Amino acid sequence: MRETQTDSTTITPLPAHVAIIMDGNARWAERRNVSRLEGHRAGTENIRRVVESFVKYQVKYLTLYAFSTENWSRPKGEVRELMHILGRVIKRETKALHEEGVRLNHLGRIDRLSERVQKQVRYAIELTKDNPVMTLSVAFDYGGRAEILNAAKQIVKEGVDPEIIDEPLFSSYLYSAGLPDPDLIIRTAGEARLSNFLLWQSAYSEFYFTPTYWPDFDEEEVRKALIAYSERRRNFGG
Repeated sequence: MRETQTDSTTITPLPAHVAIIMDGNARWAERRNVSRLEGHRAGTENIRRVVESFVKYQVKYLTLYAFSTENWSRPKGEVRELMHILGRVIKRETKALHEEGVRLNHLGRIDRLSERVQKQVRYAIELTKDNPVMTLSVAFDYGGRAEILNAAKQIVKEGVDPEIIDEPLFSSYLYSAGLPDPDLIIRTAGEARLSNFLLWQSAYSEFYFTPTYWPDFDEEEVRKALIAYSERRRNFGG
């Protein structure tokens, strides 16, 4: 096993792209005898801290799984409040992230969000499009199977010659077009499954599962995940 440095930001090698399944807000709230919505608010408040931690380690791409296509089946009141939280976070954080050089990106469907939130998302993407420090993608109303189906439908609709369809071409039709595949996928709260997240892109990703609930996933937890990644040997099937 290679020697790993763990002081400050000297962990090597580092992943270029980290994706996180942010899980455990509701259980975090239950442990504290507060509402699920308080758990979602706490999880939302943690996003900035985690982004800043990965910026410190010079990770260039960070993708957060915030709301899946399956999450629409949750109670209507909870879904409505999640939409309000999303709108407030975009409004509050866009300027600060822009000043830090973070480019914002959306993965998933946007048409099912409210008109107000759609405008906020598009404004944030346009404002930050040239920022060089990090690309922060938020997967909201996202599903991996739906993404693959949508890509296939678009290819058929455009009449693409089947003989020229290869992996790079197919990838260009995904929501994540232009992003590198994730090197490391982290899931919090002790679960060990993908839950329909980046199914195509995760073919050779490393996985890191932690029992820590998302609202408690702090800089020290980020460091642990990056150290674990640095100790893996990746051969991509070779």
